[in-house]
Amino acid sequence: MEALDTRYPFGAHAEQAQLELIYAYYENSDWEEARAAASRFIRLHPDHPQVDYAYYLRGLSAWQAGRFSLERLRLIDISKRDLGASRDAYNDFRELIQRYPQSEYAADAQQRIVYLRELMARHELHVADYYLRRGAYLAAVERGRWVIENYPESSATRDALATMVEGYQGLDMEDRANEVLAVLRENAPDHEQLQGSRFVPKHLGQND
Repeated sequence: MEALDTRYPFGAHAEQAQLELIYAYYENSDWEEARAAASRFIRLHPDHPQVDYAYYLRGLSAWQAGRFSLERLRLIDISKRDLGASRDAYNDFRELIQRYPQSEYAADAQQRIVYLRELMARHELHVADYYLRRGAYLAAVERGRWVIENYPESSATRDALATMVEGYQGLDMEDRANEVLAVLRENAPDHEQLQGSRFVPKHLGQND
């Protein structure tokens, strides 16, 4: 199939061979090659009736690469975790849905997006928590804000607000802390760090 693809990149048989080659790479766990072949197909045949399949396989390849990368990580190294492949999958699946909302692969892609959104938002909060423990309060605030701005539909937004409150408190920016705290109380009155009218920081004071 690779020889056919190289010598005759256009034509019905060649296009089908290219799609099968993408799938073959994917099945053999050669995810980088699968993504490269899918990207090439998309570039050469943007109007092909099965181009949505190429988008889908490109996303699945990144999904698998990210999943196996995470399995090899130690939880203690949270601050060094790299979610590059998972972000690629998230972007690929989003592009598939935006371009081909009626695709037969759209529903599965949407379910994976929900999972990936939570994964990436929680990752940002793990890093923010690491910053809080180190006393890097500004960095923690920025991570919390990033989660809220980029993953507003994630369940992690409530914890992102709590992170921002604690970060602002650590920076002695009480006015800003109280502004965010009011938003947290309104949107998550049952948050674990709220005890009546009191906010209970997780790490503040441990670095003094």
